[in-house]
Amino acid sequence: MNLDYLNYPYASQRMATFAKNGMVATSQPLAAQAGLDILKKGGNAIDAAIATAATLTVVEPTSNGIGGDAFALVWVKGELYGLNASGPAPKSISIDAVKAKGHDGMPTFGLLPVTVPGVPSAWAELSRRFGKLPLTEVLEPAIKYAEEGFPLSPVLAKYWKGAHKKYKAIFTAPEYKGWFDTFAPEGRAPEIGEVWSSKGHANTLRSIAETNAESFYKGELADKIDAFFKEHGGFLSKEDLADYKPEWVQPISVNYRGYDVWEIPPNGQGIIALMALNILNGFDLMEKESVETYHKQIEAMKLAFSDGKKYVTDPEKMSVAAAQLLSEEYAAQRRGLIGDEALTPEPGTPPSGGTVYLATADGEGNMVSFIQSNYMGFGSGIVIPGTGIALQNRGHDFSMDPAHENALEPGKKTYHTIIPGFLTKDGDAVGPFGVMGGYMQPQGHAQVIMNTIDFHLNPQAALDSPRWQWIEDKKVLVEPTFPTHVAQALARRGHQIQVALDGGGFGRGQIIWRDPKTGVLAGGTEARTDGGIASW
Repeated sequence: MNLDYLNYPYASQRMATFAKNGMVATSQPLAAQAGLDILKKGGNAIDAAIATAATLTVVEPTSNGIGGDAFALVWVKGELYGLNASGPAPKSISIDAVKAKGHDGMPTFGLLPVTVPGVPSAWAELSRRFGKLPLTEVLEPAIKYAEEGFPLSPVLAKYWKGAHKKYKAIFTAPEYKGWFDTFAPEGRAPEIGEVWSSKGHANTLRSIAETNAESFYKGELADKIDAFFKEHGGFLSKEDLADYKPEWVQPISVNYRGYDVWEIPPNGQGIIALMALNILNGFDLMEKESVETYHKQIEAMKLAFSDGKKYVTDPEKMSVAAAQLLSEEYAAQRRGLIGDEALTPEPGTPPSGGTVYLATADGEGNMVSFIQSNYMGFGSGIVIPGTGIALQNRGHDFSMDPAHENALEPGKKTYHTIIPGFLTKDGDAVGPFGVMGGYMQPQGHAQVIMNTIDFHLNPQAALDSPRWQWIEDKKVLVEPTFPTHVAQALARRGHQIQVALDGGGFGRGQIIWRDPKTGVLAGGTEARTDGGIASW
């Protein structure tokens, strides 16, 4: 790949990181180091990914937890494997049952939006199929940080404090007590540099490690989750947990200018990034800071999102297949809608027929693109007392309209925002990439891929480059470093441009590219968070 390694447009002016034997890139330096330690102990990229992911539940609980979901793309011996570890709605829930509790829409927080967690199953399944070291050894760094504590980093402390301020005002019901006992034991959020620990979290991780996650789904931890939901009138049960299994899935891709861009298929929203790239494939976009380039990027993303929000749900419930949405015929149809002015997007008719991200690579050529999340920061606000298990609120994305593709149903998986990405060329791995952050994720994926392929930016520069984010209709947010003259020109085309001073909404990404000839790894980490790369 012909990348300009002297090009660094972002204010941080950091260069890409290079290594030969192994690399871990993620949003918390302590977690990256934990993954590297496992590599040095003889583990492979899969072991390192699990160790990093488990440590992130401790050192970045503002974005993920043991009670969240996960997805992974794993490159092993020349093959790419996909793991969908997202959980379904409880079998006892329904639209009528939620309405009977007084809700017209799915609540954002609390017991009702909690779906079956997939994170522990992802760790166990990845370890079983591809790991070299026992899970007890791989999870040891996370257990140690939970037991002994760690000092908060700046961005982490910012989001922790913001969450506590918000939750203190709205979490007044008794089921939320576990959150405050766990994450605000002194009656406040911990400060920058202050040491926080969670013995319950450590014990839970140890139990998961010793039982290969069986205790979470069929044992003592499942019993505790079941008892809590029964006590407080929730729907999640031990039966839901016991019946859950993660799924190995076939990754989906589009060829973008000679490179294959890979995503997990629905219920994830990675297909939106692929649809947008498929539309953009028909344009000649060679100048990065061009009004025409940005305009077409935004318009393509709007069209892809409108389709994604209409059609993406549990794959067994989708009325349109992924192949139809990614067909050349449909891309050409959608591309034809893009003119000189900003449009208000509508879904088309295809032809019939709060998250953490990490990337790892080892010296043997194995690579992992892994993402896990509780959603909206800490998730549902429900923490099982004494366990450190903070549960996700993925069910919030279900529609209460029975006619909607993503309508709430018992045992159904919802539209999912978290997506890992992977890049290959001519059958060889280029490497893992990802940009976490809700609905910014497919937008970040498309921008990072274009920065890499179209504009030849190195991994760090591709991440540091100023981002835009389409919100709805014609509204587009841009970062303060976004070129002012381009923003003004986009406004003249009908885009409603707003400068966002808080960069947290523009995603936080990681990249590791591998040179197929030399095996040298080149990594980039996010300047918008406490990101770090550990390598050797």
